[in-house]
Amino acid sequence: MNPCHVRRPLAAALCALMALTGCGDPGGSVSGSAAVPTSSGFPLTFDNCGTKVTFQRPPQRVLILNGTSVAEVESFIMLGLDKSVLANAQSYGVSDDPAMIGKIKALPTGGLTMNKNFDVPAEQVLKLKPDLVVSTWSGGFDAKNGFATREQLAAAGITSLVNPVNCAMGKPAATDEEKRAYRDQSINSSLEFIALLGRVFDVQDRAADLIGKLRARVEAVRARVAGRPAKKVLIAYPGMAMMNANGLPAVMTGGIYDDVIKAAGGVNAFAGQSSDTTRTLNTEQLATAQVDVLVVGQFTPDEQPEAEAARLFAAYPHWAASKSRTYAVVSDGVYLGPLNAVAVEKLSKVVHPGD
Repeated sequence: MNPCHVRRPLAAALCALMALTGCGDPGGSVSGSAAVPTSSGFPLTFDNCGTKVTFQRPPQRVLILNGTSVAEVESFIMLGLDKSVLANAQSYGVSDDPAMIGKIKALPTGGLTMNKNFDVPAEQVLKLKPDLVVSTWSGGFDAKNGFATREQLAAAGITSLVNPVNCAMGKPAATDEEKRAYRDQSINSSLEFIALLGRVFDVQDRAADLIGKLRARVEAVRARVAGRPAKKVLIAYPGMAMMNANGLPAVMTGGIYDDVIKAAGGVNAFAGQSSDTTRTLNTEQLATAQVDVLVVGQFTPDEQPEAEAARLFAAYPHWAASKSRTYAVVSDGVYLGPLNAVAVEKLSKVVHPGD
């Protein structure tokens, strides 16, 4: 699950998105590299989540929808595509790269407001007249939620784009391949979106360079921790307790969370659990879990992760992490997005300090 927009009721928004999508956290991981062609060649046409999209030239007026994500806006920023952003609805307020907070705030917002489903309503999108609208999920173009459909946008001469790994999210007729991609999100999924932007904006060399640098950072950590015993790691977001039916911190499992932990030399304490774990986890399951390293996720700027760690250690004294006071703090780096390398580096220093 991706973070929520900082300027609205965060807890309500996150619950609302869960209700809209009916989805849990993705599981598994994929391997391979994100292929970056050397030249786009326009017009550029390809299939995106079952919709044929065509770009006559690199977009110049981009609207980035909220979708409780920062993966897309952070990718734009790290690729140096800031000038193409007409309006951005994504933000978080905390980041594993502190410089990212100011860079996101510096982007124009277009004076847009959110509807009751916490994204930009159709009439505002059409009035803004972007040449590209980007959504982190297919549900960002669902008319039932008050959003402009991809067909409406196309009729107005506006191209739409969904982050491909999230095609199945909010798409009732998702293909098996789309469902598998969503379920098996990994660090590589974050890099693949960067590669896609490289094609669309004809900055393939820049995308390849960024992908190479991010991948090299992750692989350097993998090499450092190779052969070390995989410690049990628990990622818990106390500020997202609204996601759990029992009011417990949101424990993240599967997909990209497991991949980040694995790259850092650990294994998710709830590895192999179903995607419903975040919602259904109870106190007994949490108390009996084997936890060598606690990772406290910071959801909002006003949270105090050190105090949250202390509270969790007191509540679950049988954890090995509680006895050794071993924990790390993350925010957006364990989500889909370009900051996975930062989170991997952070976690590895706690999972295998000094190795």
